[in-house]
Amino acid sequence: MTKLLSYQQAREVLTFKEKVGQLFMPAAFINDSEEEIQRLEVLIREHCIGGLCFFHSRASAATNFEGRKKIVRNEQSVESLKNLIKRYQKVAKYPLLISIDAEWGLAMRIENTPQYPYAITLGAIEEQLDLVYEVGKNIAYDCKQVGVHWNLSPVVDINTNPFNPVIGYRSFGGDKEQVACKAAAFVRGTHSEGILTSIKHFPGHGDTATDSHLGLPIINKTKKALLTNELYPFQQLIATGIDAVMVGHLSVPSLTDGKSIPASISKDIIQGILRNQMGFEGVVISDALNMRSVSKLYPKKGELEWLAFDAGNDVLCFSEHLEEGIASILKNASKNQLGESFERLWKLKEKGINVTKEITGKLIHPEPLNRKLAQESLTLFKGSENILSSYRNTDMTGVVFGKSEQCTFFNSISKAIPLRSYVLNATFSKSSTKKERVLLALFPPQIKPTNNFGLEPTELQRINALIRRTEVVVYLFGNPYALQHIDIENAKAVVLVYQDFEVFQENAAKHFLGKVPAKGILPVSINKS
Repeated sequence: MTKLLSYQQAREVLTFKEKVGQLFMPAAFINDSEEEIQRLEVLIREHCIGGLCFFHSRASAATNFEGRKKIVRNEQSVESLKNLIKRYQKVAKYPLLISIDAEWGLAMRIENTPQYPYAITLGAIEEQLDLVYEVGKNIAYDCKQVGVHWNLSPVVDINTNPFNPVIGYRSFGGDKEQVACKAAAFVRGTHSEGILTSIKHFPGHGDTATDSHLGLPIINKTKKALLTNELYPFQQLIATGIDAVMVGHLSVPSLTDGKSIPASISKDIIQGILRNQMGFEGVVISDALNMRSVSKLYPKKGELEWLAFDAGNDVLCFSEHLEEGIASILKNASKNQLGESFERLWKLKEKGINVTKEITGKLIHPEPLNRKLAQESLTLFKGSENILSSYRNTDMTGVVFGKSEQCTFFNSISKAIPLRSYVLNATFSKSSTKKERVLLALFPPQIKPTNNFGLEPTELQRINALIRRTEVVVYLFGNPYALQHIDIENAKAVVLVYQDFEVFQENAAKHFLGKVPAKGILPVSINKS
């Protein structure tokens, strides 16, 4: 990789067109075909692209084809990523700024890489900000080992809508102070390894029920309410000094004089609120411009890219019409407008690109830290330790839902006390009796709330019938919002484990056996209708 010029040198050396190209960060796919790789190499070489944002494949959720195209596993994705980064850097005239979404680790995009808990799990940890710092630090170390400079995280949206299809579990919770504190700890951990961050999704995507990959969410809140709540974490982190803010594709009429315009192309929001009112001087990056919430509104090639730049975005992420976008900005942008964005972007590159580092690929094993996180996050939502103790000392039955393979939770318990375990099905549900004591391990099929977290209506009926017919203690290994579909009023106790990792299941077993306490706090509000 060639050495990065200083900003003073770059300002004099790069042409006007090259400076525009530097503002673009198109998508790169780890599992692309050779033809597709070569096509991106041409774009990099001919248009002086400034950076790349890596995704798993063209069938991933970020490409708006989730569920419509089959995602093919590549057990060698890490090596593929490392090789592609080296290959793309080789054809670039100036070093590329490499980014990725690694909110819970490289595993968010890449197979066989370390995975850490979702932000909602970290939100359940009370006060232990050092652990959140360690998560950010470990993820940043892994990014550095594969050649990534910029982790597009953390999410600082406040999780207040249980039906949010795109944020939810990616947020630290529903309390603005907790969100701000934990996001700040994550950022500090990331910076300790020299990796850049970007807080998102400004001005706050937490209270929406529309997936902005597919449609434009609208937030009908007053400006005062937004300043008090949604904008609070952004303001707190801006005050501490951050690298970048990602602007989301959502409409907030109270911030745009009543106009229904996406925040990502709104001067009122980016320049008026973020820059002037909140005092942010760093890089503004757009959310992915391929997302249908904006792309379908502006079908003319190059128009969306110009509107996003003109509104105040310095980095245009995932543009699908790069050549037309460059041409449109060249035609319409003033020298001052381009100069300011180019300066912010290049100085970010100076901060983030370590030109002497070799890529090694040796990643941190996540288990030791995940074990600590499991111990601190486990939450007793309903019931008491006495109820659990009474179950341990009497005859009971273990019932698992959602795990077809061996259940580590039950296997760990059965090593200490007798436990008959079954998979929940129609036959078992009907044969259960009122006096029977049941330990129910729930593993919802999906983390997102769509289609009741993947729970079929008949499955929910079966689960709730079991809770009504027997005396049940529930351990939930998934999104706590799933409890809104469960008859928790009739459960004797409910324990939230959040993740289904082996170490989380093992810690849950220790809790049931009375060997470890439940230290966590519920990070969101559960409203059972």
